[in-house]
Amino acid sequence: MKILFVANRVPYPPFRGDKLKIYNLAKRLSANHEIHLITFAESKEDYNYDEELGKLFKQVNIISLPKWQSYLNCLIAIFSNIPYQVAYFKSSKMNRLVQEFLSKNEIDIIHTQHLRMAQFTSKIQMPKILDLPDAFSLYWKRRIENQTNPIKRFFEKIEFKRLYKFEGEIVKNFNLGLVCSREDLNYMQTEHSSENIDLLKNGVDLDTFKSEGHDYTKNTTLLFTGNMDYAPNVDAVGYFVKEIFPSITSKFPNVKFIIAGQRPVKQVLDLKASNIEITGFIPNLKVMYQQASIVVSPLRFGAGTQNKVLEAMAMGIPVVSGNIGFEGLEIENGEGVFLETNPTEFANKVIELLQSEILRQQTGTKGNSVAKEKFSWDIISLQLESYCKSCAN
Repeated sequence: MKILFVANRVPYPPFRGDKLKIYNLAKRLSANHEIHLITFAESKEDYNYDEELGKLFKQVNIISLPKWQSYLNCLIAIFSNIPYQVAYFKSSKMNRLVQEFLSKNEIDIIHTQHLRMAQFTSKIQMPKILDLPDAFSLYWKRRIENQTNPIKRFFEKIEFKRLYKFEGEIVKNFNLGLVCSREDLNYMQTEHSSENIDLLKNGVDLDTFKSEGHDYTKNTTLLFTGNMDYAPNVDAVGYFVKEIFPSITSKFPNVKFIIAGQRPVKQVLDLKASNIEITGFIPNLKVMYQQASIVVSPLRFGAGTQNKVLEAMAMGIPVVSGNIGFEGLEIENGEGVFLETNPTEFANKVIELLQSEILRQQTGTKGNSVAKEKFSWDIISLQLESYCKSCAN
């Protein structure tokens, strides 16, 4: 098959989020199919990865989206019903590029990554898939519920209403919409009566995040990973430090909390203390996981599944998580991940794990088995291949 990926970010280097997903899917699909890429450049560095991207994609087309243009788009959007998340990426250059590419190349199916990019492919009359990958309006709904600033809450409600309407209408223009968790699937079906929605789970690279005899004797390091300018992550570490960590250190005064992730904002940097480390960008997160006794994921809003949880499971490291990051896994409580929604219970579960090497090992081993069985990118790419063939036919 000939597949065109239309993405909002260059999928290299594949460190987090949607970059990670597109890279791993394309890497596997390119073995048997002809893959093409059209995407935006976020910075000048994005133009330096031709060699790596050329290993996966037959053609790579990257266009610039200047920040001033995105800000102007959002300013103009004030007087419309277009979600700011969509308006930010509005581009006549991108629209022309997609149209010109399709006029010159025979493509069997278009794979559009994220709701933001649906504006460029929704009206094209050919087989097409929209990989959301989560219910974006659900993310904003939860964000509002956890917003304490009344001014921000006011504007976030406006964005939610716009996204909710746009999301429900745009998906109908695609042969198939994909979300990464059953929770998101149920939301789309209930809220939007979407009938053309199915599951494509997030995965983990088992070659990179491989369990190689984790040292379960260590009980001094708690780890949180993720992009540290992403609002749910920023909220999560602040919540953990203020409402959960003190209870843990009262029992284990030598325990250390490491926040590992690129682009930490001031709100995160201000958390730094003698027992709290802010690493900034880490090129090889596997090293951080190897040091961890427990991975914590106390997210209070968001949607879908979390890379930090999947990677820890693959590495055989026990995880304590809130609802966000657990619900989409479709596993039992304790199968690598413990679900705790109350700050006291969250702290108590971390303490219980710190107290027991046996429990850490049992939980980590279960998580590793689940990751291999359900979340290998090899398995997930085969599912996407099946969806593509079905839609193209």
